[in-house]
Amino acid sequence: MNVSPAQPFQLIYTLFEHEYLGYLFESFVIQKDDAGRLTFSHQNISAKNAKEFDSGLDENDYKLIKLMDSMQQDVVARHFNKKKAKTNDFFLKVFDKKDGNELVQDEIKRYLENRRSKILPLLMDKMLFEMGVDGEPTWKRIEVLPEAATVLFHFRRNEEDTHYFPTIKYAGEKVEYQYKGAYILCNEPAFMVLENKLYHFAKNIDGNKIKPFLSKKFIAIPRKIEENYYRKFVAQLVGSFDVYAKGFEIKTENHQVEPVLSFSKLASQQNNLSLFGENGNGVDRDTQEEKILFELSFNYGSYNYMADKIKDVSVYVDKKDDDYTFYRVKRDLDREKKVIRFLDDTSLSLRHARTTMTTSKAFSWIRQNEKFLQDSGVVLRQNGSGDKKYFLGQSSIAIEVSENIDWFDVHAIIKFGKYEIPFKVIRKHILQKKREIELPNGEIAVIPEEWFLEYSELFAFSEDQKEKDGLTLQKHHLALVNELKGSNTATVQLNRKLEKLSNSFEQIEDSPIAAGFVGDLRPYQKAGYNWMNFLRQYKFGGCLADDMGLGKTVQTLALLQNVKEQDEGSVSLLVMPTSLVYNWEKEAEKFTPQLKILNYTGVKRVKDITLFATYDLVITSYGIIRQDLELLKEFYFNYIILDESQVIKNPDSNIAKAVKKLKSTYKLILTGTPIENTTMDLWSQMEFLNPGLLGGKTFFKNNFQLPIEKKQDEQQTKKLYTIIKPFLLRRNKSQVATDLPEKIEAVRYCSMTEEQESAYEEIKSGYRNEIMNQIEEGGLGKSQFLLLQGLTKLRQIANHPKMVDEKFSGESGKLKEISYMLENAINKGHKILVFSQFVKHLSIITDYLNERQIDYCYLDGTTKDRQAQVDRFQNEDAVKVFLISLKAGGLGLNLTKAEYVFLLDPWWNPAIEAQAIDRAHRIGQKNKVFTYRFISKNTVEEKIMLLQQNKRKLASDLITTEESFVKNLSKEDIVSILE
Repeated sequence: MNVSPAQPFQLIYTLFEHEYLGYLFESFVIQKDDAGRLTFSHQNISAKNAKEFDSGLDENDYKLIKLMDSMQQDVVARHFNKKKAKTNDFFLKVFDKKDGNELVQDEIKRYLENRRSKILPLLMDKMLFEMGVDGEPTWKRIEVLPEAATVLFHFRRNEEDTHYFPTIKYAGEKVEYQYKGAYILCNEPAFMVLENKLYHFAKNIDGNKIKPFLSKKFIAIPRKIEENYYRKFVAQLVGSFDVYAKGFEIKTENHQVEPVLSFSKLASQQNNLSLFGENGNGVDRDTQEEKILFELSFNYGSYNYMADKIKDVSVYVDKKDDDYTFYRVKRDLDREKKVIRFLDDTSLSLRHARTTMTTSKAFSWIRQNEKFLQDSGVVLRQNGSGDKKYFLGQSSIAIEVSENIDWFDVHAIIKFGKYEIPFKVIRKHILQKKREIELPNGEIAVIPEEWFLEYSELFAFSEDQKEKDGLTLQKHHLALVNELKGSNTATVQLNRKLEKLSNSFEQIEDSPIAAGFVGDLRPYQKAGYNWMNFLRQYKFGGCLADDMGLGKTVQTLALLQNVKEQDEGSVSLLVMPTSLVYNWEKEAEKFTPQLKILNYTGVKRVKDITLFATYDLVITSYGIIRQDLELLKEFYFNYIILDESQVIKNPDSNIAKAVKKLKSTYKLILTGTPIENTTMDLWSQMEFLNPGLLGGKTFFKNNFQLPIEKKQDEQQTKKLYTIIKPFLLRRNKSQVATDLPEKIEAVRYCSMTEEQESAYEEIKSGYRNEIMNQIEEGGLGKSQFLLLQGLTKLRQIANHPKMVDEKFSGESGKLKEISYMLENAINKGHKILVFSQFVKHLSIITDYLNERQIDYCYLDGTTKDRQAQVDRFQNEDAVKVFLISLKAGGLGLNLTKAEYVFLLDPWWNPAIEAQAIDRAHRIGQKNKVFTYRFISKNTVEEKIMLLQQNKRKLASDLITTEESFVKNLSKEDIVSILE
């Protein structure tokens, strides 16, 4: 029967008992008559139609309706039964007395009890009814009482047992509730229906404490279980509720609270560590460092309570002979909570009144907060009589650095309380990451964590002085010394020369351009030239890491011309990839025509190093270095210069080992990407330039590479930058080349064709299942090869399915978009660079260009005469398109005639894409450079673009660093890509 919202109506709630689910509620609207009385016209109301009756509802009504909807039997059945089945069949099966599912029954009971506990408090000013057996919602009105009833528990102990029962009062009057047909609607908190009245109770009493007495006068506690019952049950009631006792005594005590923070070494046998996330062996999983356990408790007189047992009143049961006394200890909850908040604010977050820290962090925390603990009245106490006795006094370290002829002398005084510890002992502990040191009195001192952070590099880079308690430090670690001085962590004494040297890193003196240099240097190029001359003055090696296109070649040639005029007869060696030899010769011919250059490459090269002395510069390739190492390492060069020095990024490679065997007075490296994959790339190149600058390979990996790449440790990133900064000069276009034309980048999204999308989904589905199975069985590491294989196929199909299946006869959405953009640009007379990492993709584009008789240049790894292709594109107006393999075209190409760059597929490493763009956007470019990335929608290409952004780890001014992309993918990344 429908109710009209346009006519007077009343929202009511009705209560009924379900065969399986217990007490449930429903909401109804009842039509009123002209006198305002409820009629028999009613309609069920739910969240779906509640808005129709909005005029008669308030905020609580909407909450009640939603909660009651969630209790209906169909909703409950669907929630707990994911299979399709009739509601009645589901309940018959679950609640079958013989074969029912007790676990599901318990879950359903919890689900419904939770909703009842939320519904009942909201009914205080609502109309509540009991439903009739015929479904009439207003059969019997239940009065919702506004005040809370109180409960008093009675205990009467006699010689045989203890009688126990509660009495209830409402508005000061005793309520007779036993044997009256009362029933409990909800247990936590308790709600009871008695004689058409709904009662709720003060102190949030549990309904289970009342329910047994609805149909019995009392419960008898036999003497044989009395003590256990008193301690476990009665004590709880005495602490939480009003109790009247006869036969035992209840005393209330008041004491001042004393917070106690105790600590002890975490023992391996402690088996409850899972409560706060420990693995149970007492050491940190990552560092294998021992751990300290902190525990917070509160003393009240002679009583002690753990901080996770917070109560208004705690009860202690004392038995003497046959007499019991219950001591009610009132607790200062405000004070206890304040202490817990204070500890949390100091980064000591407790869980179950406990927490753990590594030993170093624990004692660092104690040192930092000792005064705060005292001021807050928190007692710090060491537990465990057989445990180590830790030193809690003051510790200090005073380091002095002074200049010697070719190095620095480092001395230190270390104290723990009254004990002075030899410098070499502390250094050994810090280098071996040993946190603890035994003092003469047997106490264990924990070396402050900040000493490891501030002095690890100083101690690692230093060497022991013979017969003295001191160290020596090489002069190229001046930046490290200056950092110590600037942070006031050491006393530094430098003479005027070295003071000038340290300041000159920022204020380098001007060096005149050599007379034989032909051309002009831009201001930033002149600054680079000055910097290289400055390094030469002090025999430091340097890395010129300017962005591509900013003229590293011309700056280096200016330096070499200066070297020729200042040091006539000296011979320098310039090493580069074979593809760049011609470019260097052409640039040298243009800017330094006086330089006598020997091209030491090719099978016909004369292997006679005595010939070198008649030249200013020997140009060779990395391949020749490997082949002729035994010969070349016998010649002592003035400069050794490595172009595209990332070639030696792997310190274990043959070429990296080979170049380090060459001899010279000075060293210089040139690269636009000193780090391509990991920070170890940087270590290898710096080790060539200034051996020992970044410590040994293992030290660098543990102290820089892993913290920076795995933990994004900003402090170690900053420290690494500080050390290398004097020897690395990096400028990007936005900083120095303000006269470059604008670079505009855009993404061109392409829709796959139906055939293409079908092929893509088929491959994706197959690989996703196989990859996820491998991850579950063997972890991420085992799935990397299959993942890379799968991603490669998906990316190829996103380009054109023909790259995977040569028999594919359909079309590619991306090829349609590329062809449209190509023809549009060509028709307007523009030149375009087209990059792809897949040679197969380039071949599909060449087929398209050949069909339309469009002339083009082509370059991949097999191209013999690269320069001829470059010259043709740069000089012939008819050639508008240059197809380039991304890997083959990333180095040594000046393609300033191009105005458009098409990136046909996203590359894992964004730096490689940047190299491609910078083939056109470099010095000499006069026009805007438009870059378009072609991305197939709803494919891995979109996911790669997003992950490119998320995987950039280091600040750009420290040389952008990316780990190998696939190895750095998490399981969540993989799931996202293969969705």
